[in-house]
Amino acid sequence: MAEIIVVTSGKGGVGKTTTSAAIGTGLALKGHKTVIIDFDVGLRNLDLIMGCERRVVYDFVNVINGEANLHQTLIKDKRVENLSILPASQTRDKDALTQEGVQKVLDELKKTYDYIVCDSPAGIEKGAMMAMYFADRAVVVTNPEVSSVRDSDRILGILQSKTLKAEKGEAIKEHLLLTRYSPERVEKGEMLSVKDVEDILSIPLLGVIPESKAVLAASNQGAPVIMDSESDAGQAYSDAVRRLLGENVEHRFLTASKKGILSRMFGGR
Repeated sequence: MAEIIVVTSGKGGVGKTTTSAAIGTGLALKGHKTVIIDFDVGLRNLDLIMGCERRVVYDFVNVINGEANLHQTLIKDKRVENLSILPASQTRDKDALTQEGVQKVLDELKKTYDYIVCDSPAGIEKGAMMAMYFADRAVVVTNPEVSSVRDSDRILGILQSKTLKAEKGEAIKEHLLLTRYSPERVEKGEMLSVKDVEDILSIPLLGVIPESKAVLAASNQGAPVIMDSESDAGQAYSDAVRRLLGENVEHRFLTASKKGILSRMFGGR
């Protein structure tokens, strides 16, 4: 039975598309047939992060409007066998997404795929509501700052009240993914700790992604950061995918690294 996972947040710029790309790729690498859908109509970025922007011919809205079928529109990833991407339209308005149209596409995808990852736009406008509505699970992405966490709390309220599962009296499985985390800055009181965020949002912690230059480098190269297995961010996303699949994996990258004596003597910070 296919599972629909929405990657969402209240605030923009927290790493939703990076997370969608990483989780979708990670699930596919584990042998699960996976498709990632870009719901950000008008501002598509998923194809850039996945490195397939030059292969986009048709898009999600074309499929909804009957102007193209899924076979014509889906882009198969060249690096990962089980992975496909359904790009968003850059030229349409977000009102082009209709509940009936989205449901029809999801029902068709469920026949073929194990996991459908929905990359949501930020906020609570129509595209975001469409991405959340049919979800079985939600990965709520937040940065360790007060405004981001507060916006995520509002998203949790919507997931619990304005989704198909909520209408049926069922609960969406919610997961917290904390991005751009720096234990050193936490120690200085410059950002919230993992415990602070957990206490506010009260949902299970899926992963903590450390602040890392590897994320930007991967985006610029058009490769999901999870494929950079040498980077701390890539390893953290890989751990998160394993937890999503039910494995018990200890959390890493939560504490500041201790500097050696030579580093302290010669001004290392």
